[in-house]
Amino acid sequence: MMTSSRFLSEKFLWVVIVSVVFLLSACDKPTSSFTKNEEGDVGSETGEMKPPPSGRFVRFYNWNNYIAETTVDRFEKSCNCRMVQDYFSDHEEMLAKLAAGATGYDVMVPTGNVVETLVAQKMIQPIDKNRLKNINQIKPEFLNMWFDEGNQYSVPYAYSVTLIGYNAEKIKELGLPVDSWALIFEPELLKKLQGKITVMDSQRELFAAALFYLGYSPNDGDEAHLKEARDLILRAKPYWAAFNASSYIKELTIGNIWVAHGYSNDMFQADQDAKAAGRPFTIASSLPKEGAVLAVDNLVIHKSAPHLDLAYEMIDFLIDKQATTELSNLTGSGSVNAPSLEYIDQNIKDNKAVFPDAETFKRLQMLKDYSRKERRLANRLWTEIKVK
Repeated sequence: MMTSSRFLSEKFLWVVIVSVVFLLSACDKPTSSFTKNEEGDVGSETGEMKPPPSGRFVRFYNWNNYIAETTVDRFEKSCNCRMVQDYFSDHEEMLAKLAAGATGYDVMVPTGNVVETLVAQKMIQPIDKNRLKNINQIKPEFLNMWFDEGNQYSVPYAYSVTLIGYNAEKIKELGLPVDSWALIFEPELLKKLQGKITVMDSQRELFAAALFYLGYSPNDGDEAHLKEARDLILRAKPYWAAFNASSYIKELTIGNIWVAHGYSNDMFQADQDAKAAGRPFTIASSLPKEGAVLAVDNLVIHKSAPHLDLAYEMIDFLIDKQATTELSNLTGSGSVNAPSLEYIDQNIKDNKAVFPDAETFKRLQMLKDYSRKERRLANRLWTEIKVK
């Protein structure tokens, strides 16, 4: 998915994150980082986890709603084990938890530039591709990417685009254009959407949208340009209902908001949920003409994965054509698996927000890590945005 903020590669920043985690824990009762197993047990706050009834399990640290239940069921039957999942809604959350010492994970799902960060921080281990018979099903264009040449540490899982999702009937009624980031940032348009629009609670994603709209690269770290993006965001902020990285699917589905800045697969899910609930509207999505962020999500193995054999078995299972087809059909994620295209629903394949054509791909860029200086500046500007 998604995907998301991109991210912390400097050692001192990890120290800052850990400090923040401890400060927060001092103000509130700490909670376990592990999810409940099927008997309702949870891991302890020290990171230990009670195994599921079978005694065999693999721990998966994943985005919310980013695997089909049918896939989970098939895998569990094939390996006679349990897939125990824990979830994150933003990469900053994932990195903060790992920096604070969370252990016990086997497989995780970082986006491209976060793979680069995890490699630099020695948080993940090399991949033995000889143990993955299905890796030859992955489209060549998604292999050997800039963040992990030779796929030494990662295997492509799926991809998404960060774009604009909207209530089609309401936006048509208001006569608003949806082909530009202007819908997010321009007051003359936002006046018609007061309190009915959310943007991602993600520093890099929101700055990327602003930079695109201003005509810059989403990876631009120039101080003047980032300050220009900050000012654009602050000008629009009074019209937004919230910074929201996790519940905007539900808010769109029930009609509480009419426009959301978010991931293409989330917009697909919101539309499916609205249809299932019999809502009198549809959720559409638009890829702005100025450009958008492409996020290629990957499967990686934690440096201390306690169930290594099952981790490889699960990764190979998840990159097979059946699992990737199930993922695309359920979530609207773009498939990196070539044979799966034959089986993906036609209406999904025809959706350019899910499967961009060659011309659309030219408008997409992947986020890369900022330098130490750029990261400090972006963090300071983000703080200014959130407190004003």
